[in-house]
Amino acid sequence: MTETQLSEEEVIHCVGCGAVIQISDKEKIGYTPSGALKKGLEKGEVYCQRCFRLRNYNEIQDVSLTDDDFLKLLNKIGTKDALIVNVIDIFDFNGSLIAGLQRFVGKNPILLVGNKVDLLPKSMKKSKMTQWLRERAHEAGLRPIDVMLTSAVKQHEIEQLKQTIEKYRDGKDVYVVGVTNVGKSSIINAIIQNSAGIKDLITTSQFPGTTLDQIEIPLDDGKAIIDTPGIIHRNQMAHVLGEKDLKLISPKKEIKPKVYQLKSKQTLFFGGIARFDFIEGEEHAFTCFMSNDLNIHRTKLENADDLYLRQVGDLLQPPRLDEKEGFPPLVRHEFSIKEKSDIVFSGLGWVTVQKPGAIVAGWAPEGIDVVIRKSIV
Repeated sequence: MTETQLSEEEVIHCVGCGAVIQISDKEKIGYTPSGALKKGLEKGEVYCQRCFRLRNYNEIQDVSLTDDDFLKLLNKIGTKDALIVNVIDIFDFNGSLIAGLQRFVGKNPILLVGNKVDLLPKSMKKSKMTQWLRERAHEAGLRPIDVMLTSAVKQHEIEQLKQTIEKYRDGKDVYVVGVTNVGKSSIINAIIQNSAGIKDLITTSQFPGTTLDQIEIPLDDGKAIIDTPGIIHRNQMAHVLGEKDLKLISPKKEIKPKVYQLKSKQTLFFGGIARFDFIEGEEHAFTCFMSNDLNIHRTKLENADDLYLRQVGDLLQPPRLDEKEGFPPLVRHEFSIKEKSDIVFSGLGWVTVQKPGAIVAGWAPEGIDVVIRKSIV
């Protein structure tokens, strides 16, 4: 056995979930550090890192699957009689959408849950956001039985989610699905805490696993909430930024909108990861809804390209200097504004354009969506 791989003759399965143990890729199923593997072999009990953290800290971690593995899992779910809870990121709808989910889950109803509602400004009407999510879901071929907003960090929101799940599951199992980085496991952990209480956390023996590394949380009627591994979407901000930069652009508390009075031919840079051009139109206020920690830099449109080339990774961060080498090029998306609208940068936030008649452009890393929607503020 080397430090990077296990030989075929040394296939070891996790005692907790049955996954094949591997020590080469911590993002994949069955990962355990080589030191932990050695200790486990000495004890005769080897656990993957996910099961270890679940057993010792009641912490559920996302585990990613390949597209093929995930489709196999979805096909299996389609043969069950269950409620499907599809968790998405309010700030990254396009990046957290699972293409074709409706046809894979068969006749099972889908409850669409937008996470991170606690980060939205208080001025924002939740009813508008819920309606927008419903419309986008319909455009993508999803027909959810209901759409709701929740927050993994707010207990009253989790309580409401539990009640909604109970309303629609009708005595069935519940499968929670979602792509990586949407907060799915945080919601599962919050449900555990809400159900069991801080002083009496559910013990790990109550969480059986399967070879696909599902985690089952038992319900009072003998059914279960089943946490499934997250699928990787390469068009998420999480795959173009390092961990520190991802934390910087991910809001941690309620967003405080920033207002900029712009004339035509002016540009706003959001660090070095996105850009907004006001190309043509009447001078007016533009409102930015993004992480409070993200630096926004204003310049003239005519200087924008040169500024980016010279300052990305320095004045314009993120990305950081040591990470800009492999950072994707920014791609331009132009929009003609016909009503008060939001220009949405997937996984980052949005800019509200107040007045019709404006022509604007949003730039984002290659593969990351920039879309327009009717303003939700």
